[in-house]
Amino acid sequence: MMNKIFFFAVLLFFCLTVSAFSYTREEVVERGHLLCGVSTGAPGFSSVDKSGRWTGLDADFCRAVAAAVLGKSARVEFVPLAENEAFTALITGEVDILSRQSSWDFTRDSALAVDFTGVSYYDSRGIMIAKSLGAESLGELKRVRICSSADAYADAVLTEYLLENKVEFKVVTFDNTDLAVKGFEGGGCDLLSMPFSRLQSIQKELSKKDSSLVLPDTMSREPLGPVVRQGDDNWFDIVRWTLFALIDAEELGITSVNLEEMKIRDRLAVKNFFGIGGTGKNGLGLQADWAEQMVRQVGNYEEIYEKNLGTKSDLKIERGMNKLWSKGGLHYAPPLR
Repeated sequence: MMNKIFFFAVLLFFCLTVSAFSYTREEVVERGHLLCGVSTGAPGFSSVDKSGRWTGLDADFCRAVAAAVLGKSARVEFVPLAENEAFTALITGEVDILSRQSSWDFTRDSALAVDFTGVSYYDSRGIMIAKSLGAESLGELKRVRICSSADAYADAVLTEYLLENKVEFKVVTFDNTDLAVKGFEGGGCDLLSMPFSRLQSIQKELSKKDSSLVLPDTMSREPLGPVVRQGDDNWFDIVRWTLFALIDAEELGITSVNLEEMKIRDRLAVKNFFGIGGTGKNGLGLQADWAEQMVRQVGNYEEIYEKNLGTKSDLKIERGMNKLWSKGGLHYAPPLR
């Protein structure tokens, strides 16, 4: 009898604990806006422009979620978070979502009470050095001072890489990435290792843009994407299918410009996207036109990418791995049907 009472007590505690964070969609609707955790400043992904507006791929992804859930892409409050506080802010409910804050790996996925919903940007870890070192490739480096932001995994990958290539190094540690970048810019260290996209955006922001060089060497895979806390399957599905729908829209040729034209197309896959056909369009608890509103107000994946990172941006980063699978890239999404 006591064993049964104990079992039901544990079961009740588990249910109450899970339910505490199992109604994110309802909380967002009641609040009237989405709380989106972003990095403190990453041009092309999440940064504030001269008018005070958050811009970037990560910011626009959260706007897409807001359009899907609330019908208005503007209903987002952006919460800038340092790397060492981001997951805590998510788990404790300070934000509803982290938009591409950290790369997806086994440790983060298994040890933290969070779920990665997919990959919004495929990246790889690279190296930026001061031109004063006089090298144009890793093989030409002799000795360097590493600008470390106390990321143990990143440091381990980099030091292993340098040891294999017989490069002497000294580690100069900073409390966070922003300070490491300032250390690099001020000459306190001469090597930064981060995802290529971040290095390219940092290089654009340096006061002396010609003083650094991003090497072509690649060290590790860095799949980046939105993260939600565990225990709310419905919210997980909403965020995941927001990402999928952005990719599907590009695949189907649906853009923010041709929506009305595409909406009358007699093609089943297109009708399903607009919530006209299919049986699962209301499975997320959203309005039938959630995917349409998302693209209408924010754009499809290609539009978001090109505006923030690609040909229409200052960064001019080629899509590469971030092209659709049908164009030689890695982006592939299940269909909306």
